[in-house]
Amino acid sequence: MCRKAHGAAFVTLATCSEKAFRWQAGEEAVMRRESSPNFYRTFCKHCGTSLPITNERGVHVPAGCLDDDPQIRPQHHIFAEFAAPWHVIADSLPQHENWDLERTVFKPPRDPNFIALHGSCLCGDVKFTITGPINRAHNCHCSRCRKARAAAHNSNAFTAADDVQFSQGEDKVQTFKLPEARFFAIAFCRTCGSSVPRKDPERGIAVVPMGALDDDPKRTVDSHIFMASRACWYDPQDDLPKFDEYAS
Repeated sequence: MCRKAHGAAFVTLATCSEKAFRWQAGEEAVMRRESSPNFYRTFCKHCGTSLPITNERGVHVPAGCLDDDPQIRPQHHIFAEFAAPWHVIADSLPQHENWDLERTVFKPPRDPNFIALHGSCLCGDVKFTITGPINRAHNCHCSRCRKARAAAHNSNAFTAADDVQFSQGEDKVQTFKLPEARFFAIAFCRTCGSSVPRKDPERGIAVVPMGALDDDPKRTVDSHIFMASRACWYDPQDDLPKFDEYAS
């Protein structure tokens, strides 16, 4: 049915919670059709483009409609047994015969041996716990991050928003969002100014300054990003991958 609806070998869907999704314009142009019992597909009545689908599992956004980098890459093939006979799945992604809610794209991979990580600000007024895996981590050299951290780069870890809880001092966390930026913002302790985790409900993620961790995350950063904007006085000498902008 996905191939029929999209006229392509497969559809790539990015999934988020209903709380993290909103229509910005044109909701009146969204057409809705039941393609199977209790499953509705949506499309634009003017051009026919497939649009986000909502069901009990969340909101499923056709990745081809996105104008920005979703900051995640395909994780699985589902319904692989129904693959088009004229299309060969050549990548190494896991393949599932059906829609396996627990193992496919709707939740980050869970490590049963994961041990919660703890962190705090400089003065100790703010304390937090990370209860789920760190999905990626980068050293960011963009000018905004350098200004915010007053350092050569920041080192940010990314995890699910629900996996970060403040055990103390959440009322002392203040957020500053750069007015002209779509996503860039920082969270800090009002008492000491230290960087602390910032939750981004729109994207369903939390951005954690790794310097605030009190425990060893048992991983290093994945890459240097926005190297084209790096400080003229700093040139990293490690072997990590380096990208002029965001990691592809």
